[in-house]
Amino acid sequence: MLETFRASDAAELAVVERNGFIESRHLGSAVVMAADGSVVTELGDITAPIFPRSTLKPFQALAAMRSGVPLRGAQVALACGSHVGSREHMAVAADMLRAAGMTSEHLQCPPAWPADEDALTWLIRADRGRQRLAFNCSGKHAAFLWACKENRWDTSTYLEPNHPMQRMVMETVEEYTGERISHIAVDGCGAPVPAVSLHGLARAVGQLAKAPADRHADARAATIATAMVDYPWAVHGRGEENTVVMEELRILAKLGAEGVMVMGTPTGVSVAVKILDGSLRAASLIALTLLAAAGAVGAVDVGPVLDRVVKPVLGRGQPVGRLRLAPPVMALLD
Repeated sequence: MLETFRASDAAELAVVERNGFIESRHLGSAVVMAADGSVVTELGDITAPIFPRSTLKPFQALAAMRSGVPLRGAQVALACGSHVGSREHMAVAADMLRAAGMTSEHLQCPPAWPADEDALTWLIRADRGRQRLAFNCSGKHAAFLWACKENRWDTSTYLEPNHPMQRMVMETVEEYTGERISHIAVDGCGAPVPAVSLHGLARAVGQLAKAPADRHADARAATIATAMVDYPWAVHGRGEENTVVMEELRILAKLGAEGVMVMGTPTGVSVAVKILDGSLRAASLIALTLLAAAGAVGAVDVGPVLDRVVKPVLGRGQPVGRLRLAPPVMALLD
């Protein structure tokens, strides 16, 4: 059976401390890559395959734009996003579908309750039930469908691996990661998700992040990097982790299910993290710390951001501990 790296090949990245007792440990792998593609920091196995999950959304959006989809502004960011299903998010996705001459009924992502409380309350009071537009990948799916309309591709099979849209996605992923795809699975939203290494994922994110300043870069990649930072609410949600990081630091940040996080600076320095247990609670802490240790972002600037995005360890509603970095990461700060 194909598999990702084992615990014996991972590094301890973070621990949860409660009342002076280490309660949990997060093992994983991480890599910081310079703009030229050289490895600056390596923890654990960065060559084993992983499923990048939603960290690939910017490249799926790029494939849709390359196929002729005229995404603009918040539409670009939403196509790259794992949003919380706010009414604003759902409205942008609906507008994308409308521009393609389609409706939410054409989406093949599952119906979902929004993570956004206001939108959830609205749907319950209106007795509307779960909505496909509220699923966190609805922007990506709307872009896929719009591509199908632009190219007269079959809209009923747009999630099949051999569909022209998905073949274009895989070509784009291979181009940016510099790797051949070793395995393809089905993501939570139903779209194909390829396996690549953390090394390749970091390379891809670095190229995307520096695209606005690179005159040789694909102009659509530059548009994606710019839109994610200009419309960070559309990528995640107001007050949410990725949004706060992009608002405060002006760097790309994108989470993926099962403990994957990527970030990229405008100069092209990137970080890719995979937490082996699948938890995301330490991912921003680890990624931002690694970028700061590499000198890619200012440590003074990172501190206030971490205060906002790292959740406290509580007892009776009061802080009784903290999520903190493990020795292998702390050693990089010396």
